[in-house]
Order: sequence, then C-alpha cells, then structure tokens
Amino acid sequence: MEKVGFIFDLDGVIVDTAKYHYLAWHKLAKELGFEFTKEQNELFKGVSRKRCLEILLDIGNISATQEQFDTWMVEKNVDYLAYIEKMDASEILPDVPRVLEYLKKKNVPIALGSASKNARPILEKVDLLPYFDSIVDGNSVTKAKPDPEVFLIAASNLGVTASSCVVFEDAVAGIQAANAANMISIGIGEDTILNEAKYNFKDFTEISDEFLESLLNKNHKNK
Repeated sequence: MEKVGFIFDLDGVIVDTAKYHYLAWHKLAKELGFEFTKEQNELFKGVSRKRCLEILLDIGNISATQEQFDTWMVEKNVDYLAYIEKMDASEILPDVPRVLEYLKKKNVPIALGSASKNARPILEKVDLLPYFDSIVDGNSVTKAKPDPEVFLIAASNLGVTASSCVVFEDAVAGIQAANAANMISIGIGEDTILNEAKYNFKDFTEISDEFLESLLNKNHKNK
C-alpha cells in the first residue's frame, strides 16, 4: 500500500506571518523614501526574500549596488525576526492543530515546504515543530516556487512518491509548484485567486476529518 505524505506551506497556511513580513518591508520602503501598500504585498506571497527585495526596489524605482542589496536583505530580516520573537501559539491559524493531530494519529508523514528561512524558529515558537517529520525551507532549496523543488525534496525526505503527496498552499506560486510536482494541491484562501488548485477552502475550519480520510483513501485507491 502506497504511503501518503502531507506537505504544508507555513506563511498564511499554518500561521499568519504575512503581516510581519509586510511590516518589515513597509519599514524598509519608508526608509528608502516610498510607500509600500498591502495590495503590493500580495506580490510577495510564496516568494523568496531575495526576489521580494527585487520587486520592492522595482516598485520604488530604486537601483542598488550588491552591497546595498545585501545590507537591506539583512535589515529586513532583523526587523522581521524582532516581530516574530513575540509569537506564540495564539498565532496559529484556526483548526491547524486539529488537522495535524488527526494526521499524526494516522501515522501520516508530515513535512513543511516553505520559502521562509525562519520556518524552524517559528514552528518552535508556536509549539508545532514536533508534528513535522521534515522541514524543507529557504535554507534547503536553490529554486523558488513555482519551481517544485521544495515539495520534491519534502516528498523524498518523507519517503513518499510525489504523486502520493497532498500540499496545502495559500499562494498561486505554491499551487503551481504542487501541480508541477504532480501532487494534490489544496488552496487555503480565496478560490478566485487559487483557482489552479484541485481543492479550495477558506481555511482549515472547512476541512473535515472525513475529507482528510478521503484523501488518504483516494491516494490508496489510485495505486
């Protein structure tokens, strides 16, 4: 019987750290002399820090030397880390612990697949790290989503074939990465935005134990 693996993105799926990223980028933009809006911040979902800074500088029409670029990357991360330092379990998005607990009881292998380079400390802060058998984050990959590298590494670490993996994502690039890896993609958020996902839910409160069970069985039946 083929093993099924579950892979979760971090920001916007397990915890809402997007607001902290926004605050840190907004602060940097202000220092550079322009406004950075919440609407523009949507462009940063599921994107690496380096690419985010490139987009930010494009928005502000600012050119930078490599030294300036590297300095601003560090500065943004220092500000972001100061925000997440205060995080606790109250930051976990609704019903995420219930879903993780259900999967754990079923002995389903679970991985994190995130562009964040701070994934491990965040999971520690909110007491969810023990649920994950593998952490694949921005420190582990060379290619950003929509490249499927992060999810393929996660599947390999879990000892599961890519086609037997289920991915939870809140970003278009993440859904595209999951689809490119031939995994079952589940969008968490607006279905009008995440319309390439196989399934869509507003959040985990809409995901029943029965649905999770059907995913496990469906994967087995497809083998």
